[in-house]
Amino acid sequence: MKENFFNKKVIIITGASTGIGKALSIEAAKQGANVVIAARSIEKLYDVAKVIESFNVQCIAVKTDVSKIEDAENLIKTTINKFGKIDILVNNAGISMRAMFDELDLNVFEKVMNINFMGTVYCTRFALEHILKQKGSIVGVSSVSGFTPLPARTAYSSSKYAMFGFLTTLRIENIKRGLHVLITHPGFTESEIRKHALLGDGTEQGNTPRHEEKMMTAEEVAVKILKAIRRKKKVQILNLMGKASWTLNKFFPWWTHKQLYKGISKEADSPLPKW
Repeated sequence: MKENFFNKKVIIITGASTGIGKALSIEAAKQGANVVIAARSIEKLYDVAKVIESFNVQCIAVKTDVSKIEDAENLIKTTINKFGKIDILVNNAGISMRAMFDELDLNVFEKVMNINFMGTVYCTRFALEHILKQKGSIVGVSSVSGFTPLPARTAYSSSKYAMFGFLTTLRIENIKRGLHVLITHPGFTESEIRKHALLGDGTEQGNTPRHEEKMMTAEEVAVKILKAIRRKKKVQILNLMGKASWTLNKFFPWWTHKQLYKGISKEADSPLPKW
């Protein structure tokens, strides 16, 4: 693929104020893309936009709650009004949770599904006609828990399984229309998502239960995702742990599930009883 693949392309990235979304936005700008960044915090988006504009590309920041249909529609309309086209949509906005299901307020479950899954559906629905014109790409930033169940994260894992089913079906529907669909599954990535993960009552966790310093950085993940877009990959699993989980869950599911339980039960303040 050409090294200037992203030059002058218009890419929308949701959840762009922190973590993988922020890193993707900056890396895409480095590679010449005009970037539309979306998140609920407009102040944080403005800070990201300043960095992006230093690479002599265009950037617009759009305050967006992807769980709201009107916000998703406005994001796409604003992009078309500014640039007249959309080449790539990256559905990255997401929220996590950590609680046993029988202790989880159903409003929390619904909130996670609305942001992670319905947010992807809404943004994709409004962007699709424009991306088809460019024979462009729709990307879903999923998780290893999108194909391997993750105990104490029922809502999160469900939302990522749903994303996989939706985007895979969308790919098949448009198999003759030139649409590229990438589902990327990062492993644990150094970010703020675990600090903001919701507990059973809807309050934020506050502290991460995992060793962030041992994880892939958001910047490393961003480079790999953009490379997968260039290469028109369909599914991407980003690290050895994720690839091992995919294989083991497929061929040795019960053994894998026991190992997952044991691992999660060892986390700090884990809601799971010790094995």
